[in-house]
Amino acid sequence: MFALAIVVLLVDQASKFWAVSALSDGTEITVIPRLLQLRLLLNPGAAFSMGEGVTWVFTLAAAAAVAGILYAARRLRSAVWAVVLGALLGGATSHLLDRLFRPPAFAQGHVVDFIDYGGLFVGNVADIALTGGCAVLFLLSIRGIPLGDTPDEGRPASAENPA
Repeated sequence: MFALAIVVLLVDQASKFWAVSALSDGTEITVIPRLLQLRLLLNPGAAFSMGEGVTWVFTLAAAAAVAGILYAARRLRSAVWAVVLGALLGGATSHLLDRLFRPPAFAQGHVVDFIDYGGLFVGNVADIALTGGCAVLFLLSIRGIPLGDTPDEGRPASAENPA
């Protein structure tokens, strides 16, 4: 889990570093015409730039997400859940670092977005990890695949606690 989180964090931050250095002058790079373009957008809000005036709320939400993932990971016993939590932890941590340390101010930083999906929205590598992680989390949840041990697992069967 932690290895994947670190990979997501490093790839996201490295790609943002590249985007800021290569696209800050307004350069736009077409990857697939009308479908995928690279262009810099500094996002003070959440998805679709909602909540631009309350950036500090997103900083707190990202910190809570990181804490929640770390708390849930204590019960982790499943490889597929480890992948999900690793993707979510890497993406949430990267967004938290943006919020804490990017301009305009501490805990009010703008997230660097640069992958434009045909004009629908602009995102980054952390967004891909978060979206994919959430999708798999949803599938695991509806299939009833547990994160880890249930409270009764690992206890020997007894007359009071039948197996």
